[in-house]
Amino acid sequence: MLWPFNHFRKPPAPLRGTIEAIYGMIVAQAREPRFYRELGVADTVNGRFDMLLLHLWLLLQQLKEIETSGASQESLSQGLIDRFCSDMDHNLRELGTSDLKVPKKMQEFGRAFYGRAAAYDRALAEGPEALALALDKNIYNGTDLAQARRLAGYVAEATAALAALDETTVANGSWRFPPPVATEMMTK
Repeated sequence: MLWPFNHFRKPPAPLRGTIEAIYGMIVAQAREPRFYRELGVADTVNGRFDMLLLHLWLLLQQLKEIETSGASQESLSQGLIDRFCSDMDHNLRELGTSDLKVPKKMQEFGRAFYGRAAAYDRALAEGPEALALALDKNIYNGTDLAQARRLAGYVAEATAALAALDETTVANGSWRFPPPVATEMMTK
């Protein structure tokens, strides 16, 4: 299990650059304006946080699927979780959150990530409509199933694109997420 609070353990030196590059791609994709303009995700702190969690989950989902020599995949996954936690800690402090409240907020972030990841895992296994419902609940606050279906179409495309990558390409960070497109998902 990946642990969200391993701030004291640093990834091996060769992985640090890769983790930074991959995490940068996740953040850049989560900030893509089309999610907010065309797919109706709220352009708020919470909306952007939800998109960050979605893209982090997409990649971690793929890393679980890659058949590797366990250690490198696990250290990359753990490194990405650690980087996410470090980023959230930094953002909280920049927003003026007191030192006493940061740990509680970090626990909330951890629960949010693992709760959404579990919901998305279940939904992905159940099919496109279940995924749309999970996205509607977590990203659209249960108010826009039509947009959630369009976002589920993007998630399916991103999942397929990541699944088509080989282990080396993923581990080197030499790939990109597909562009978000506002298309309806297949409801089979």
